[in-house]
Amino acid sequence: MQHDLNSLLGWLIYLYPSCPFINSGLPYMRSLACCFRSFTWFFSPWHLHLFAFLYILLSSHLVPSIMSNLLNPDAIFSNNEMSLSDIEIYGFDYDYTLVFYSKHLHTLIFNAARDLLINEHRYPAEIQKYDYDPNFAIRGLHYDVHRVGLNDFILNIVEGLSVVPDDEVIAMYDGSHVPLEQMSDFYGKSSQGNTMKQFMDIFSLPEMTLLSCVNEYFLKNNIDYEPVHLYKDVKDSIRDVHTKGIMYRAIEADIEKYICYAEQTRAVLAKLANQGKKMFLITNSPSSFVDRGMKFIVGKDWRDLFDVVIVQADKPNFFNDKRRPFRKVNERGVLLWDKIHELQKGQIYKQGNLYEFLKLTGWRGSKVLYFGDHIYSDLADLTLKHGWRTGAIIPELRTEIKIMNTEQYIQTMTWLQTLTGLLEHMQIHRDPDSQLILHEWKKERKEMREMTRNFFNSQFGSLFRTDQNPTYFLRRLSRFADIYMASLSCLLNYGHDYTFYPRRTPLQHELPTWSDQLCTGTFRIPFLQEMIQIK
Repeated sequence: MQHDLNSLLGWLIYLYPSCPFINSGLPYMRSLACCFRSFTWFFSPWHLHLFAFLYILLSSHLVPSIMSNLLNPDAIFSNNEMSLSDIEIYGFDYDYTLVFYSKHLHTLIFNAARDLLINEHRYPAEIQKYDYDPNFAIRGLHYDVHRVGLNDFILNIVEGLSVVPDDEVIAMYDGSHVPLEQMSDFYGKSSQGNTMKQFMDIFSLPEMTLLSCVNEYFLKNNIDYEPVHLYKDVKDSIRDVHTKGIMYRAIEADIEKYICYAEQTRAVLAKLANQGKKMFLITNSPSSFVDRGMKFIVGKDWRDLFDVVIVQADKPNFFNDKRRPFRKVNERGVLLWDKIHELQKGQIYKQGNLYEFLKLTGWRGSKVLYFGDHIYSDLADLTLKHGWRTGAIIPELRTEIKIMNTEQYIQTMTWLQTLTGLLEHMQIHRDPDSQLILHEWKKERKEMREMTRNFFNSQFGSLFRTDQNPTYFLRRLSRFADIYMASLSCLLNYGHDYTFYPRRTPLQHELPTWSDQLCTGTFRIPFLQEMIQIK
């Protein structure tokens, strides 16, 4: 039998001398070389030959079968079963839902907030040397207010602009666990006793970068400072860029520079209107700003498409505060004092609250579908308290799917999962040669995990996954959004009665199908047990 295995392995190497991983320049076959070095052909334990046999066989044949099943970046993904035939009313947020902004906007916010730190909070003028880096941060990160570090909880931590080594992270937190009382609350906010602030808003990307840049300056120059004050000052500066109108005025002055024109937005709204659907807009942005943007991307008649338009709603308070009444905004932007008895089509209303909205419209429950980009402010209360269906707009999704569709990513990911399966099954062998191979495989697996992270973001990896686990962002997305997509234009790919079905993923204790095995860390090699029992 040992001779037969040797012959089989020899023929395998002869027939498949160049598997896709060898030519990719990646270190996928390094541990196979170690395998060859560690035993002689006819006198080593038979299972070492099996190690090499499985290594070559699996690395050569898994990827081609996967490459034909690429994801569509314009698809809509479902967390809960939902039929569009049940939806009668569609609601929308404005920023990063109906309208998308160019890369120039985050630079504008960063620069304006940085200048406010210098001019109003008396921070050193030298921080003006820092520019916005769009590749630095991702959404969903937690910021430790007392330790001034960004982390993706808690595998990767950045202090200033540098990644903190693992041993320092362990020492910093006395392990890899953060107590629940230090976490932000259910809506991602920090309260008394909570030291971890989560950044879920797309607008928070410049804020995270500015926090890290100022912290970097203080660290590099050995300047003693209070981290809590830094966090508050940066937070206030970012807020002032919005509330003082700095951002709004800049966008209105050069709308073509900051707003990405998308004819698909009007196409989506027109399609829904033609189907007889009711539509409404609830946004925190001011009236004139929304009007300019909607005229640019939809047209001067944009208000004719909406049954209700509400601006400066102050979400998420809009969904919880029963006291604030609506106010009508006239054509000149002046607030009227009339009592509101109905919400009229073509009019713009300010403030208000959801309870009054429900009373005046009668739009309740699962026949309403609301879209927004902020998982907490836009979606959480609607799905938990009011039973609306919710759709999350995740612009980063399209980019991540395109990365996941690349051959290099598929090769890396498939082999990483397969190697994990090999480690899981072969760890029972305790002889020195086997342990040497297993050590090499573990080293290779660690390198590949770092490689998969770098496909997306060199500091923090994917928005949706940290190694084999879903990120905090994805867990909240799965809880608060019935469906999610890269943009509203994805709706154009589906009929008015289409039903979205969530994919059934096996639990850890359930037996996966063959297709699931290729995508999970519980990969099972066919007939492995029978092969191990060969004497």
